[in-house]
Amino acid sequence: MNKRFVFVLLTLVVAASLVLSACGAPATEAPVATEAPVVATEAPTEAPAPTEPPMPAVGSPEHPIKVLFVPSVDANIITTGGEVMAAALSEATGLTFEVTVPTSYAATIEEMCASPADTMAFIPGLGYAIASQLCGVDVAFKAVRYGYPVYWAEYIVARDSKYQTLADLEGATWGFGDQGSTSGYMVPAVEFAAAGITPGEQVQTGGHNQTVTAVYNGEVEFGTVFYSVPLTPEGAPVFTYDDYLAGKITTLEQYEIPEEAIANCAPDAEGKKLLCDGYRILDARANIRTEAPDVMQKVRILAVSAAIPNDTMSFGPEFPAEVRTQIEEALVAFAETEAWDASIGSADFYGWSGIAPATDAEYDMVRAMVEATGYTIEE
Repeated sequence: MNKRFVFVLLTLVVAASLVLSACGAPATEAPVATEAPVVATEAPTEAPAPTEPPMPAVGSPEHPIKVLFVPSVDANIITTGGEVMAAALSEATGLTFEVTVPTSYAATIEEMCASPADTMAFIPGLGYAIASQLCGVDVAFKAVRYGYPVYWAEYIVARDSKYQTLADLEGATWGFGDQGSTSGYMVPAVEFAAAGITPGEQVQTGGHNQTVTAVYNGEVEFGTVFYSVPLTPEGAPVFTYDDYLAGKITTLEQYEIPEEAIANCAPDAEGKKLLCDGYRILDARANIRTEAPDVMQKVRILAVSAAIPNDTMSFGPEFPAEVRTQIEEALVAFAETEAWDASIGSADFYGWSGIAPATDAEYDMVRAMVEATGYTIEE
């Protein structure tokens, strides 16, 4: 057989085999990826957050109502008398009270704003004016002292002092209790500014009692403290509020007792009153009668300021209304008891002979004074 023919034949056979293999082999599909069956599962649940126990009710033993008193007189007297009030209010309402005397007028205001739902405070007009604007503190009552809903600041000097008028106090050393005190500092500061008088060194004494003592001891040349109208031997004020409103009180002598009675001023047998031939002294000088029985013979009034709205009893801005009503009713009732005189009614305490409802608008005059001077709580 021709070799060439054989080669061609073999080539055709191989090619045919390849064609048959390509056509005859079963076609295979690419494997289809299958998803694993989805098993429904519940979303994991978070453990419930622990709930805080509810706050104890205001006035409960666990959450007592804070009764704040500004430190205008001796803190021990305030604490003792304040506890008498707290006990009476607790008995009448079933609530729990905690008496507190902050370190200053400003600290009292700050405490009311920091604890708006559980504080009540006895604060002067200036403190109230600032606190009401600062955080909404709300007035409930004002003090009444022997029929007066107002009081005054008095400028006091040694009885043998050379000073005779306010103008004479230019450059003189000034003693006052606290810059947050309405009668002790703010009103005199405004009156000095209006009169163009610039006192000299200013000495903060810590309270009205301490200011009188500083004048008595010659540590300052003059002091500013609260003034209340003295009583006659019959127990009536030496002038009435109506007379004052009518402009009938025009001389310094009308604010003082008769001069001839001053030589006989002394504490009574129990040391509770400062009497001068039956006249009773109610201004700040009477507060040091036991340690300085001759205070009237040594310290005189140089001048008396314009009238100031009386001190307030005010509540924190978020104080519970129902609880407030209970306390207000209990306070009105307490003011009619003898225990009142051993508490805030004492002349050594704040000398409130009674209380009367007060409105916020009554203190607009004080706010105007604050705005006019730019006074702030920081000062």
